Amino acid sequence: MAKNAFFLGLIIAASGIISPPVALACGLAYGLTVVHPYHVDSRKLSKFLLQISVVALGFGMNLQQVLRAGRSGFLYTAVSITAAMLLGLALGKLLRVRNVASFLISTGTAICGGSAIAAVGPIANATDEEMAVSLGTVFVLNSVALLAFPPIGTALHLSQTQFGLWAALAIHDTSSVVGATAKYGAVALAVGTTVKLARALWIVPLSLLAAVATRSKARVQWPWFILFFCLAAVANTYVHALQPIYPQLSHLGVTGLTVTLYLIGTGLSRSTLREVGIRPLLQGLLLWALVALTSLGLIRYGWIQI
Repeated sequence: MAKNAFFLGLIIAASGIISPPVALACGLAYGLTVVHPYHVDSRKLSKFLLQISVVALGFGMNLQQVLRAGRSGFLYTAVSITAAMLLGLALGKLLRVRNVASFLISTGTAICGGSAIAAVGPIANATDEEMAVSLGTVFVLNSVALLAFPPIGTALHLSQTQFGLWAALAIHDTSSVVGATAKYGAVALAVGTTVKLARALWIVPLSLLAAVATRSKARVQWPWFILFFCLAAVANTYVHALQPIYPQLSHLGVTGLTVTLYLIGTGLSRSTLREVGIRPLLQGLLLWALVALTSLGLIRYGWIQI
């Protein structure tokens, strides 16, 4: 029964008849009600599919727009990441969250959710329990953000550029940034994806700093899919001979993202929620709320703009 329900949801997500946020909600409903028979394979597939989908979305981007958003977003992400890391570690101390778990939650909130935690965790010598707690905390809040941000943006009359920037700075995972901005509009999608990928590049310097601090020999992972996203935008802008196929590739990216969010949703179980515990969840919630509200205020009043 669980297997049939899983594959039925997968088919619906891939059909294009539901939006990315709805796909995530369907995945959450599945994960919280039944035991996932393929949770390990599903996690691996969602990571790979996310990277492929982001690259495909690049075929719908104009290079000049990507460079403009990336140039502006780089400074904003540098400041926001530094502030979020310092604030997150301070909250972790205040709430007496274990040091490594606190560091991972702060990293996931500051940079790009589960991807950052997965990259930095081995370098910080995190235990399986600390990884599970950190990933669970960030994932719960990330799911809330994906579902809540578009209605908030609409209620506040944010422009597509404003919403894309806000989503990129305040939503944890790349998949949810793309999902939320795709629902808001094409311009929001372009801005949100580009700024978020600029933010994801900070995985590398943070991993190097963590390796030096802990004297770890774990390998630093480079997010190569960001390079291919940029190459796809180059092709869309300058290789006009293949112009007829670019919309199809971009549409496949949106479809792949919808399936990715469904798979991610199925990975959240009741046992994961129990593992998270109140203190790490409170740290993640407070840090995320402060980042989201501060960035929203700065964007609305024109202090941050592209």
